[in-house]
Amino acid sequence: MSLTAPCRALFKLLNHGVVALDKSLQARNAAVAVLGQSFARSYYETGTPRFSRPGGAAHVRLVDLRSDTVTKPGPAMRQAMSEAEVGDDVMGEDPTINDLQKIAADMFGMEAALFVPSGTMSNLIAVMAHCRERGDEMIVGDLCHIHIYEQGSSAHLAGVHSTTVTTLPDGTFDLKQLESKIRHDFPDAHYPRSRLICVENTHNIKGGRVLPLTFLQEVRALADKHGLAVHMDGARVMNAAVALGVPPSTILQHAHTASVCLSKGLGAPVGSILAGPKEFISQAVRCRKALGGGMRQAGILAAAGQLSLLNMVKRLEEDHHNAKTFAQALLECKPNLFSVEMAAVETNILRFSLRDPSLNPSEFCARMGQVCEGEEAALGQGIQVLMCSYFGNSIRAVWHLGISAEDTQLAIEKMKFVASQYLKEKHRPQ
Repeated sequence: MSLTAPCRALFKLLNHGVVALDKSLQARNAAVAVLGQSFARSYYETGTPRFSRPGGAAHVRLVDLRSDTVTKPGPAMRQAMSEAEVGDDVMGEDPTINDLQKIAADMFGMEAALFVPSGTMSNLIAVMAHCRERGDEMIVGDLCHIHIYEQGSSAHLAGVHSTTVTTLPDGTFDLKQLESKIRHDFPDAHYPRSRLICVENTHNIKGGRVLPLTFLQEVRALADKHGLAVHMDGARVMNAAVALGVPPSTILQHAHTASVCLSKGLGAPVGSILAGPKEFISQAVRCRKALGGGMRQAGILAAAGQLSLLNMVKRLEEDHHNAKTFAQALLECKPNLFSVEMAAVETNILRFSLRDPSLNPSEFCARMGQVCEGEEAALGQGIQVLMCSYFGNSIRAVWHLGISAEDTQLAIEKMKFVASQYLKEKHRPQ
């Protein structure tokens, strides 16, 4: 059958597109193959781990310390989800979500609470509800999660400007510097209007540091003095509460609003709670809807959140203990390859660095994440420990409900093996 001229032209165009796509896929696959060999791991750039095993090693244990976001719901949580009573949450008719929000508000000492899909959305909603005019300004730490890891969404989507204060080693900032950042020029048309101060507790980049209650009290007093609101990014505030031995309301009383993540150490698969005054939550509902966060019959997810808040808080002590156990092992390791400040290991996040400049964090993480030659013979099995090369040329490891005391000991064994093998290679005659 002969083709008409237009058909021949279309066929030629489509064939060219298929060939181009095939070449593009070939190029992409080649790039992936090259990148896969380097195994350079970075925070928020880790996919499903796939590692080579020398000689097809059969006995391999995996210890995933990349983040406490990798937790998976257990049988009790899955059962609660499957049996959850649901309704249309956008219409306020999901009883399980309503119960979760009441539980959270009471636990946090707030008037009301809202279930949202993620911590990033929760923080963005808070910024939008506090800073209702485009061009308003918030004051944040220069190393806080909102400023570093949330894609600049406050500016991108909410039209809110940020000014920063220097984050100190313990996650706090200097109060004099903070006060100097508050603008007093409104309504001068040249300047934005200061509206909000944001704090992060525990502080991620600083290694899970717990903000002192006295600092939070002073920040709140400063905010009240100048008519500003205080929002706490409390993604891991339950870790802070456990570390201080106080109920979360003791911490959150110093913030007007707070975001609390359910899907990190608390083990739920999805969701965060945004809490604050009733009027604020009413505005937050509108912002959530605008951002596409209305989830309809999401009681299935809220059931997991209820279990997290009611049953999973106390066990965070285990994560803190395991993190400190590993940190102590780093200090005691021979050769003396690691640098860690034990006083800074307060919760479930551990940041440490390498003393030997010839071994960089990416290479160390790669060694920890693969089964090395001779490892099974030395350790009785292969052990893959996943960590992240991190901010400031450091390494981050995070403990969670998926990591037991036994897993922590396996990670210590692997760390010692990697250190000894590296030392042997370094001193091997060339």
